[in-house]
Amino acid sequence: MAQSQHDIGTEWLAGAGLRPTRQRVTLAALLIGDGQHRHVTAESLFEAAKIEGEAVSLATVYNTLRTFCEAGLLQEVTVDGSKSYFDTNTHDHPHFFWEDEARLSDAPSDELVISRLPNAPAGAEISSVDVVIRLRKKS
Repeated sequence: MAQSQHDIGTEWLAGAGLRPTRQRVTLAALLIGDGQHRHVTAESLFEAAKIEGEAVSLATVYNTLRTFCEAGLLQEVTVDGSKSYFDTNTHDHPHFFWEDEARLSDAPSDELVISRLPNAPAGAEISSVDVVIRLRKKS
């Protein structure tokens, strides 16, 4: 992995007030080092780290992704109530879930129109709205 990717990862962590440990910098560089947004699972990020020859455990990947979410660096998108994807684009936007590939991608925000939401029950407030549009290949 190029030094510039590590530098980008280190700056990303610093901007969120996170200590730049070796594992965090490695995972940050894999997530945002090329400047592209991506959707990853803990398992896919773990595999990417292994391919780069980085020594990091799957448990560390899970813990680091949770820390990045808590710091506002990532958005967690849960599909089927059990599978989590982590998105480097933290702005509100809809997603496509490609069922045949178990892959998440961004959907065009400008084509989504939500004209009204139900009122939250008494004593509660809406904290976010997640839109996941499930797709499959036509038969």
